[in-house]
Amino acid sequence: MILAFSVFLVTLLFIIWQPKGLQIGTSAVVGAVVALLAGVVSFADVLIVTGIVWDATLAFIGIILLSMILDEIGFFEYAAIKMAKLSGGNGHKMFVYILLLGAIVSAFFANDGAALILTPIVLAKMKYLKMKPLAIFAFLMAGGFIGDSASNPLVISNLTNIVTIGYFDIGFVEYAKNMFLPNLLSIVASVSVLWIYFRKDIPFVIDVSQLPEASSVIKNQTMFQFSWFFLAFLMVGYFIGDYFHMPVSLFALGGALVFLAIANHFKAVKPIMTIKAAPWQVVWFSIGLYVVVYGLKNAGLTDIIASWIVELNTHGATIAIIGTGFLSAFISSVMNNMPTIMIMDIAIDKVGFVGHEALVYANILGSNLGPKMTPIGSLATLLWLHVLAQKGVKIGWGEYMKVGLVITPPVLLTALLGLI
Repeated sequence: MILAFSVFLVTLLFIIWQPKGLQIGTSAVVGAVVALLAGVVSFADVLIVTGIVWDATLAFIGIILLSMILDEIGFFEYAAIKMAKLSGGNGHKMFVYILLLGAIVSAFFANDGAALILTPIVLAKMKYLKMKPLAIFAFLMAGGFIGDSASNPLVISNLTNIVTIGYFDIGFVEYAKNMFLPNLLSIVASVSVLWIYFRKDIPFVIDVSQLPEASSVIKNQTMFQFSWFFLAFLMVGYFIGDYFHMPVSLFALGGALVFLAIANHFKAVKPIMTIKAAPWQVVWFSIGLYVVVYGLKNAGLTDIIASWIVELNTHGATIAIIGTGFLSAFISSVMNNMPTIMIMDIAIDKVGFVGHEALVYANILGSNLGPKMTPIGSLATLLWLHVLAQKGVKIGWGEYMKVGLVITPPVLLTALLGLI
């Protein structure tokens, strides 16, 4: 256990620290190799992990690739300007509308897509409108939070969702049906709590007339109009795929590549540059880190967590669901939600999936919301902080946790009550 934990902690440290620009995927793969050489995992374990995460990882790449193409067209900038102008210059309405936009983007393009694509657009518009630093901080923190708290409704909304439904063989429709109410309550609670927390920093009046016309930011009108039909068609594809038990990645990545080919035909993107810019490091990150985490499973960590879940079950379903959700949230906040989702999935599997289906969804809610308590909790938060740092905005750990520790628990509890 000590050896397995040591390999994991050192790997996680390098992933977060990224010394001399060391990529997160490289650190994870090196950690996996060390775990293999140290005997913490076997080559058979590597094959098992690859079998678990390949669909989720390729689907994630497809979702981000699709987001990048839409961003090139001007799709998200158009939406951001539309939402801002819809507020009529009312700062508090704009705050709520931007959060709702973040929730929509997170639902269909994953929380990481929201962090990578929407964050720089919102930041640019806030500076363009000459907002004060406290107001910009409020909008950015709220936008970062909603990206994770609203990443529950669909399988494609979060990498943790895709991993879990693949592990337990949950259908696309079944997942969406069970997560509809918890996600809706999570969004309502997030918007409410964030507004209460930041209300004093939000300006009452904002001169939105300074913003350009939304239509002016569209770089390719043909592709922009076509994209609405394509996204609707792709969503239908997910449901068809669910009916025939086909991999999510077949539609997510396959759809993205088809869309890229069409965008290339209309000269809306440069395909080679777009493919190169895709976050391929996430592939190595997912496989490498999960191999390291599988070492913790071999060392007995999942057995310990499974015993905790069994104990929670003795106090009734309500306590078990809330307890599992907060346990997942706490572990995610201190050791990142990517390893947490696998550890908890394996632990719940040991308890037994049949009859404990709600615990699977509680784990997802905890893994998606809990990471907001600390900067290291999720890949989306790390990407979000990285994007902001590139734009000259640095948010310290203390500054971040001051907000995250206050806002996260009530939102998570509300979502879990919706699950119950």
